[in-house]
Amino acid sequence: MRLASMSIPEVVREIITRNRSIYDCMKMDLINYTALAVKIQPEIERVLGNSVNLNTVVVAIKRFADSFEIKDQVKDESVLKNARLSLTDGIMDIRFSIKDSNEMDPMAILDKFSKITSNYEFFRVSDSFRFLTEDMEDIRQIFSSVSERDDLFSTGLAKIRISIPTSQNQSDVVSYVAEVLHANGIELVNAFFSQDNIIIILNEKDSSRAYDILHSDIMRA
Repeated sequence: MRLASMSIPEVVREIITRNRSIYDCMKMDLINYTALAVKIQPEIERVLGNSVNLNTVVVAIKRFADSFEIKDQVKDESVLKNARLSLTDGIMDIRFSIKDSNEMDPMAILDKFSKITSNYEFFRVSDSFRFLTEDMEDIRQIFSSVSERDDLFSTGLAKIRISIPTSQNQSDVVSYVAEVLHANGIELVNAFFSQDNIIIILNEKDSSRAYDILHSDIMRA
């Protein structure tokens, strides 16, 4: 997920979108906004790096809930209108904590990466750094030499890159995509925002069907 220049409403949307049970309860209007705000306030503060007012979080949750009603009113027009998709299988998610990073030289790692492949994504999230890249032995060796953690690599994944017009709200797209795929029995593993794209991560076994579902949704727009 993005870190720099994020607003409280954006962080709220991302947290709720990632939590399927909260998201579904909100869709069914079963959420107490104040209780939810208390629950997610610590995570928001970790992401933003500073304290946030509880009432501000409550308002952000309420506005996100209200957006569902708006989407229902315009559901004949896809949120993915004018979006472009690309699918890459064989993806590996490499996660290392901020603490781990203190023992690494990020510039040296990125330099080694660039000599092996240019096909990777790099994100900083609230408590860690993430690399999304092709699952290659050379890539594994870069990180195995600096960390012995067993959970460093997550494999068997695929990514779908969604390019949308700059006027479109990225959080709206992620929540819409999660809802469409969930309705078809496919769950997201994660989602990341870059400046120009949205990267959704899912299990490789679901990737082709997910791509077809989203592509069909774009074509009907």
